[in-house]
Amino acid sequence: MAEQAPPNDHPEIIRLVNARKIYQMGTEQVKALAGVNISFKKGSFWAIMGPSGSGKSTMMNVLGCLDRLTSGSYYLAGHDVSQLDDNALSEYRLKYLGFIFQSFNLIPQQTVQRNIELPLYYLGWDAKRSAERARELAEQVGLTDRVGHRPTELSGGQMQRVAIARALANDPQVIFADEPTGNLDSATGEQILELLIKLNKLGKTIIIVTHEPDIAKRAQCRLHMLDGLIDRIEGNSDEAK
Repeated sequence: MAEQAPPNDHPEIIRLVNARKIYQMGTEQVKALAGVNISFKKGSFWAIMGPSGSGKSTMMNVLGCLDRLTSGSYYLAGHDVSQLDDNALSEYRLKYLGFIFQSFNLIPQQTVQRNIELPLYYLGWDAKRSAERARELAEQVGLTDRVGHRPTELSGGQMQRVAIARALANDPQVIFADEPTGNLDSATGEQILELLIKLNKLGKTIIIVTHEPDIAKRAQCRLHMLDGLIDRIEGNSDEAK
C-alpha cells in the first residue's frame, strides 16, 4: 500500500519514508542515505550530528530541496516533493524554507539591506515592500544601524545575523542551519544560538547540522547518523516518529 501524505494541518512539517540517496563514484556505489524513516514536528528544534561520511550533509541537502532522493519519499508540509523537477523544487524552497550557512554566503558588493532582500526579489516583491521587510528583519536581528553597510564592514557575528535575517525574509516554516556558529568565537556563537532558540519559540522549525556537542545539546532532539542511517535519537522522543 502506498504511503499517504499527511494532511496539511498535520503537526509534522517533514517526513522521510525509506529515503535512499546513492552516489555513483566510478564503479562504486556510495549509499549516503540507506533507508531513513523519520518525521519532524512543526516548531521543533533538531540537531543533526555524525562523523564525516555519515550522511548528515546529504540529509540536509535532501531536506532543503537542494538534492533529490534516489528512491523513497520526502513529504514537505504534506506534499510529496520527491519527484519534482528543479523549478518546482525551487518554488518549494522559496515558499517553505530558509537557509543559514557557516560561510554566510552574503554578496560582498551589496548592502545589508540588499542581501536581506534577495529572496524577495525571486518572490516578485516590489522595491518598496522589499525594503520595508528588510528593515523590519534587520531590526529583529539587532542590525538596525547596519542596513547601509556592506559585509566587509561587519564582524562575523553581524554577518551571520544578516544571513539569519535573509533566511527569514520569505517567512519560512523551516530554517536549516549548516554549522551556523562554526566561524564564530564562542561568545558570538552563543548569541547566534540564542537567536535561533528565540526563532524556534516563535514557532519556526529549526534543523541544524553541527559537530559541536555543546551546540547540539541546546536542541530539543539530537539525530545521530552513521553509515547513511539513523544511529540514535536523543532528547524529546515525542518529536520523532
